[in-house]
Amino acid sequence: MQGIRNLFRSAWSSAERLEDKTVVITGANTGIGKETAIDLAKRGAKIIMACRDMERGEAAKKEVIESSGSENVLCMKLDLADSKSIREFAEAINKDEPKLNILVNNAGVMVCPYGKTADGFEMQIGVNHFGHFLLTHLLIDLIKRSAPARIITVSSIAHSWSSMNLEDINSEKSYDKKRAYSQSKLANVLFTRSLAKRLEGTGVTTYSLHPGVVQTDLWRHLNAPTRAIMKMVSPFTKTSSQGAQTSIYCAVEPSLDKESGGYYSDCAPANCSAAGKDDVVAQKLWDMSCQMLSLSNLDLE
Repeated sequence: MQGIRNLFRSAWSSAERLEDKTVVITGANTGIGKETAIDLAKRGAKIIMACRDMERGEAAKKEVIESSGSENVLCMKLDLADSKSIREFAEAINKDEPKLNILVNNAGVMVCPYGKTADGFEMQIGVNHFGHFLLTHLLIDLIKRSAPARIITVSSIAHSWSSMNLEDINSEKSYDKKRAYSQSKLANVLFTRSLAKRLEGTGVTTYSLHPGVVQTDLWRHLNAPTRAIMKMVSPFTKTSSQGAQTSIYCAVEPSLDKESGGYYSDCAPANCSAAGKDDVVAQKLWDMSCQMLSLSNLDLE
């Protein structure tokens, strides 16, 4: 019902300005990440595009500067499939940036063949969840010092297609690429809920969202029949610019100042699955993530 109601809402727009704000966007060299960067740069924010491929990142940076008219755009190396890269990136941000007002955990991999990250995690849970969990953890003190601040994590309606398999989080016993993707997107929703609880009273708020069915590079791993179906429904899918709107909404909408931990779609609150509201599983996932990344559980209190 929520989705149908949202179809008939007028398009969201806001003249909110972001002068003197610093924004980090992961996976900003393509798709909705790049469109989010363009929009927030137009609003006057300093944009740090965190990209795995620096060649593509630098090309995208030029595009963001040209489209937004803002020169205040940086591109920095970040490989979310490698904790060493994440630590190096966070160290540079903590050293060079006096503040970080908005973190957009946007990068992701989707339904890829089985592979592992540098740290031995299954690629989808590794990049989509563990990578962003570690990044957020390493930047959290700077974000708190910059309050009011926001942390936005791009999830998907796919979070509702699965549950967390905490006994085999890396899909080592059996691998189904759609299930693994769905699990990683559910982890995004649960992470956002847990984070909101831990950040209560700090002035830092957190949101997860479904961008819509967007035409992006993420489709590259779909099999031929699925790609054919996607092509048929593409007139009903969103462009990257349309897909970025809910990320932008969560980053700038003033009425969300007092909201935290929720799930959004089409620039409005949305219902996540029952599994996405399971605080017991959320806590277990949090503890497991800290353990697997060798982080002290107290560091994010």
